[in-house]
Amino acid sequence: MLASSSSPERGKRLRAERERLCLSLRDVQRLSRDIAERKKDSEYYIAHASLADIENGKLIPNIYKLYSLSVIYGRHYENLATFFDIPIGEAEKDHRALVLPRTYLVGSLPQLDEDAIASPLGLREELQNEPTNLVPKMLERWKDVPAALLHMDWRDSLYGYIGMQDYTLHPIIRPGSFVQIDPRQRTVPPAIWHSDFDRPIFFFELRDRYVCSWCELHGSQLILVPTPQSQGQARHVRYPFDATIVGRVTAVTMRIAGMRESSTKGSPLT
Repeated sequence: MLASSSSPERGKRLRAERERLCLSLRDVQRLSRDIAERKKDSEYYIAHASLADIENGKLIPNIYKLYSLSVIYGRHYENLATFFDIPIGEAEKDHRALVLPRTYLVGSLPQLDEDAIASPLGLREELQNEPTNLVPKMLERWKDVPAALLHMDWRDSLYGYIGMQDYTLHPIIRPGSFVQIDPRQRTVPPAIWHSDFDRPIFFFELRDRYVCSWCELHGSQLILVPTPQSQGQARHVRYPFDATIVGRVTAVTMRIAGMRESSTKGSPLT
């Protein structure tokens, strides 16, 4: 079926694609018939009169006919979908904005762009040697970038990586975790929280390193506070002279099993 439309501008872009290849309406009809026969589904077939209505902004092609047009014109399906104001690139962002009622399983790696996936062994080696850092600075040195990182919301957030020797907030945030950072939240709130899990976590840039930590701010004295389990010591730094608040940590992705724990945990704040 074809949905009705009232936007001739959409059809003009599609007509330009056809004319670029010097194809007539009947040429497209014939080619779509071949596709429909190979797929054994008449939904892929586009009559020349229907294509004329699409190009005149009277109709919108369904997903099957849009597929045929993408094949005939040699364009990515997603590219043609944008001709009809379908925000393909915003699908993941809109999905994250939903509040789903039940726990569910997120898609596995094969669903991602395989060309952007670094080999698991190579990626593991990269991360083993990576200190706590902002993700964009890490990627500058990497030849291959994990697909999962490419699907992050880079417009509204920053991302940090917790180094394998950084136990500052262990076990709340374990070494090897990725954290999402909101750079708009850089004000340390009053020390009011009900538990350690409610306590605000911030990502800091010091003169010699990055630190993901709890904190307290007393005038120009910033105290970076580790968890008791980390066996680290609180570190006092001058603010803002020796520390920059990158932003507040709003989400964390970490493993809770299968990590190789060090027998002696370092004290990153000392």
